Amino acid sequence: MEVVVGRIAKAHGVRGELTVEVRTDSPELRFAPDSVLTARSRGGESRQLTVTAARQQTGGRLLVRFAEVPGRERADALRGLLLFADTAELPPIEDPDEFYDHQLEGLRVELTDGSTVGTVREVVHSPAGELLAVERDGKDGAVTLVPFVRAIVPEVDPVAGRVVLDPPEGLLE
Repeated sequence: MEVVVGRIAKAHGVRGELTVEVRTDSPELRFAPDSVLTARSRGGESRQLTVTAARQQTGGRLLVRFAEVPGRERADALRGLLLFADTAELPPIEDPDEFYDHQLEGLRVELTDGSTVGTVREVVHSPAGELLAVERDGKDGAVTLVPFVRAIVPEVDPVAGRVVLDPPEGLLE
């Protein structure tokens, strides 16, 4: 199984460095030198890229160099591609209150009374913290962003395939 770990935003400089929007909690592992990622377009075309270097940029982005991207022309052609990593290569998480994004995506979202709200479509990493993008049932694909904090999400049970919400008034309106 693969998981999205980033999105190529744009080329940076003339030597093929790329600005990458990070979509993983462990960028130091995913973008370590010699890591191999799959870059895929929305149309499904894919190619393997080998990380040669990565460094922090402002706003939580990374500047990444890939062995297969020697200059700006090739870097420009990769704009917008999603970067995937194989989940089998991820180390196990020791803390029972921490999860990889792919473990949460697709889980059923319920209220504490058991009523179904929708499905976790994505984990959004923002400067203020993580948010669950919940696609609402019966709302024509409407998405509600829910802060991923214990006060609002008291239970996460990937084995049972569900996340329980105890939302403050107005959050789901």
